[in-house]
Amino acid sequence: MPTNFTVVPVEDTPLSDPDYDGDILKEEDKEESDTVAGPYSGDETLRETSSLISTDHDDSIYGKHMALYEDEIDSTPMVSSLLNKLAHYTNVTQGVIEHEEAESEDGIQRVTVKGPQMGTFIGVFLPCMQNILGVILFLRLTWIVGTAGIMQALAVVFMCCSCTMLTAISMSAIATNGVVPAGGSYYMISRALGPEFGGAVGLCFYLGTTFAGSMYILGTMEIFLTYIQPEANVFDDQEPNGMQNNMRIYGTCCLAIMTLVVFVGVKYVNKLALIFLSCVVLSIMAIYAGVIQSAIKPPNYTICLLGNRTLKNKFDKCLKTEVIGNVTHPTELWRLFCKGDLGNETCDEYFNLNNLTEIRAVPGLLGGVISDNMWGHYGQVEKIVEKKEQSSEQASATNDVLKSYVINDIATYFTLLVGIYFPSVTGIMAGSNRSGDLRDPQRSIPSGTILAIVTTSFIYISCVVLFGACIEGVVLRDKYGDSVKKTLVVSTLAWPSPWLIVIGSFFSCCGAGLQSLTGAPRILQAIARDGIMPFLQVFGHSKANGEPTWALLLTAVICEIGILIGSLDEVAPILSMFFLMCYLFVNLACAVQTLLRTPNWRPRFKFYHWSLSFLGMSLSLSLMFVSSWYYALFVILIAGCIYKYIEYRGAEKEWGDGIRGLSLNAARYALIKLEEAPPHTKNWRPQLLVLLKLDSELGVKHPRLLSFTSQLKAGKGLTIVCSVLEGTYMAREADAKLSEKNIKAAMAKDKTKGFCHVVVSSNQRDGFSHLIQSAGLGGMKHNAVLVAWPTNWKQSESSLSWKNFIETIRETTAAHQALLVAKNIDTFPTNQDRLAEGTIDVWWIVHDGGLLMLLPFLLRQHKVWRKCKMRIFTVAQMDDNSIQMKKDLQMFLYHLRLDAKVEVVEMHAGDISAFTYEKTLVMEQRSQMLKQMQLSKTEREREPQLIHYKNTKAHASQNDKPTPTPTSDRVHMTWTKEKLISERNRLREANMTVRDIFNMKPEWENLDQTNVRRMHTAVKLNEVVVNKSQGAQLVLLNMPGPPKNNCGDENYMEFLEVLTEGLERVLLVRGGGREVITIYS
Repeated sequence: MPTNFTVVPVEDTPLSDPDYDGDILKEEDKEESDTVAGPYSGDETLRETSSLISTDHDDSIYGKHMALYEDEIDSTPMVSSLLNKLAHYTNVTQGVIEHEEAESEDGIQRVTVKGPQMGTFIGVFLPCMQNILGVILFLRLTWIVGTAGIMQALAVVFMCCSCTMLTAISMSAIATNGVVPAGGSYYMISRALGPEFGGAVGLCFYLGTTFAGSMYILGTMEIFLTYIQPEANVFDDQEPNGMQNNMRIYGTCCLAIMTLVVFVGVKYVNKLALIFLSCVVLSIMAIYAGVIQSAIKPPNYTICLLGNRTLKNKFDKCLKTEVIGNVTHPTELWRLFCKGDLGNETCDEYFNLNNLTEIRAVPGLLGGVISDNMWGHYGQVEKIVEKKEQSSEQASATNDVLKSYVINDIATYFTLLVGIYFPSVTGIMAGSNRSGDLRDPQRSIPSGTILAIVTTSFIYISCVVLFGACIEGVVLRDKYGDSVKKTLVVSTLAWPSPWLIVIGSFFSCCGAGLQSLTGAPRILQAIARDGIMPFLQVFGHSKANGEPTWALLLTAVICEIGILIGSLDEVAPILSMFFLMCYLFVNLACAVQTLLRTPNWRPRFKFYHWSLSFLGMSLSLSLMFVSSWYYALFVILIAGCIYKYIEYRGAEKEWGDGIRGLSLNAARYALIKLEEAPPHTKNWRPQLLVLLKLDSELGVKHPRLLSFTSQLKAGKGLTIVCSVLEGTYMAREADAKLSEKNIKAAMAKDKTKGFCHVVVSSNQRDGFSHLIQSAGLGGMKHNAVLVAWPTNWKQSESSLSWKNFIETIRETTAAHQALLVAKNIDTFPTNQDRLAEGTIDVWWIVHDGGLLMLLPFLLRQHKVWRKCKMRIFTVAQMDDNSIQMKKDLQMFLYHLRLDAKVEVVEMHAGDISAFTYEKTLVMEQRSQMLKQMQLSKTEREREPQLIHYKNTKAHASQNDKPTPTPTSDRVHMTWTKEKLISERNRLREANMTVRDIFNMKPEWENLDQTNVRRMHTAVKLNEVVVNKSQGAQLVLLNMPGPPKNNCGDENYMEFLEVLTEGLERVLLVRGGGREVITIYS
């Protein structure tokens, strides 16, 4: 569809100047890139930058016509600028193809990077063909057909090709969903599934490619030592592990040579790629030509059968004896089974009972062997390969003559063949790996990859049928061609010469090995440069020309491990596992993105569906366990360990992956389900809203509050850490972000898992009120608030701190939320501390729903408090049966499954002491004075002395006796424990009553009796708590409620101070009005 453009002339611009030099723009672009890459300043809003977005503009251009949008131009580009960037956007080459060194005139080595220029055929189709067709086709496919039979071999090919076809469809959808830059398949997987899955699958893909290099090198050495130059063997093939030792020695030498070639320059590998591909194509053409030739004139290859057993053809004639000049002579074959001279020989029993038969190895397309090769012939290790249709007399074979037969070197079964064959269909990602070098990756990758899979699948299926129709079954099951004089079995079918396939397969395996050693280091380099695994960072470095030197070295070491295994049949299932794991996650990525229907999921490739991806994922997983269940578990364990490592280290990459989208959908679904009904008591756990105070530098004022939070939560449940800044958001936006950053750093340091939120409000009271009301989402809202006790509230210039604290208590009560107040929070243990011994004392005064008893149990789950014992104290009045109370409480704890020591404390209704009256008097006088006068800082510091002077003067006027009375020093503000005990003793000795005290102190009669009673309770209860729990590691107390009106707020703070006086660590607890613990299961 044509697009119409309107050309607008622009006056007085540099672009319209004929003398304008384009280099100016280049310099501006350079400066712009330097600016974008610079450090982020706190005064600016952090935005996601894009290579397609440019903020360059000229006032002369935009100032006249776009003045309305001039404020937005700095952050949002004009459409014309964006389209210009898109039009000139070029994908960066991956570096797999060209990292050529060019020498400039001054002699300095520079890297020249060629732009994308390859189309579908050269860039995708041929690389996929070269990687798919290779070692298994030439060395093992005939053996698979002979062992499994045509029908089961077709089933193996169909399953494996279906897996790769479904994976290619999913990969095509991912590859066409946006630009795929350098990184290829690893880039697609990691950006679709996130850094954790991306790192795990990326390393699996890397290991699979590396072990593929091992397999190709072993295949190369097998062709060389078995079919090209058998005399080069260092160890005898007949010795145990002799062949494997030869493979190890020559494979190591071959690996060293290939590594050196790749190190010198990947350009040499790419120049040889066309030669290697030509070898593959010529070899396949030779096979098809040989099939046609066999229908006309079958090849002259013959095999010798003893009875129905296949013999290794190490002799010239398939005869027991031969007549030369009317004299019978034993043949070379006879000497393999007989000892002694002819006529006085001792021969093998089976040799004597059965005759020799010589048949064609390749009967040809019209030879009628297809029916014999239709079904499988599996066997155990060292089982002789037999032709079942041939008659024979059975007899046991001795170990000496067993070496003359063709035997199975490994036990064969269907699942083994799947694992060995699957590497022959890998390589479908060769095109996506070259995404940076393609002219149009979004069109070339799907069409080229799918066309390559269709082509290679046709080749494999046709070869299975043609091999079974043309070659004798016992020859097909002869893995190394011993029955046809050590000739490559597939080459017996070749035309015009078997050496065409031998040489072609040799160079094909060499080329595939070089491609693996070239591609694998770059996959590792891409993973290392992403920075998701710190220990791999060293492998992200490269030479001046871009070659990943250290990654190549590690690849060679891992490849050597595969070579030391020494057997192609044992290496093939290993790399099958790694590739299947990779394909599984490609399908998973496509299925997740499709089901989530994320707005950014808009692939150009339309022929996909989530069901196909799910089928491909299931097929990949099934093939893993079908091939080798223990290898499958091992690879899954490796991927799981890598995933957990990246998760533990904290993957900081955000790629907009599908797993995050899946998490969002799952979270939304869970929140909606939670909203349907309130949680049951059995599911109740403290969901904490932690209200933090910040210091002048916007740091956390009480970091141990976060430590206590993590100890209480043990990583479970919801934790929302919040703070409030005073002001307006527009003015304090940067401070809010800095505060949030500092809080998150403190949470990470204390391993507090949760969410962080900082709000800006006109005052802290409103800010905390809004947080208590609105924090959380849906069913995931907090049910408890944790705050620190306002320290030094008496000495503070402003009363806002303790007034806000009391208002927080009132609002949590109104919202039916629990409240936890940590007093002396700076003395609480950190997460690194370990309390070796001690107790957690619970003072259960009133029933709060069981929260007091649940909290110590949760704390003891953490390693800091694990060794502390739990004690529960309750208070009995005079008319209570303390013995029965203790029994009932013990039974209650038994049903709650809580292990705690129970103690009932009796509080007698004694008279109100003078100390209580004096504390109440001082409290009320201080409150009244603060209301009547505006005290300066100096006056507040002198306040206790003023009150002391006033009280002393008043008491002196009431008492005319010159001698000191027992109450003459009770007016002191500084009451110590020793003074308290001595005062009580003196009161008891004098037998003074409350009425006597009132008569002596008329001023006490004017006190509010409610305050006197509350102070009395606080003093008496504090005395009991200090007596029992002064040495406890933590004391939990019921927190009394605040007064209903605001008149007695300051008195309420004083009551709490008296209640907790003399205790090191105190947690005041106020329940939320619901049961949180139950005896039922």
